[in-house]
Amino acid sequence: MTADDTGRSASAPSGPASGWRSEKWAERQVALRVLVYVFVTHAIAGFIWLLFYLGDHADR
Repeated sequence: MTADDTGRSASAPSGPASGWRSEKWAERQVALRVLVYVFVTHAIAGFIWLLFYLGDHADR
């Protein structure tokens, strides 16, 4: 890949549509990351709750 006068690679997309697409993709990445974080947090909390529940009902 060669660089032109502006320092960008010659194969890099340019124009107004490329900025919109990259911005839209960034929004999707953030939404996906938030969804994963919420799911993982709830899964960990559920596992901890299960441990307490099983520990409370264990035969001693």
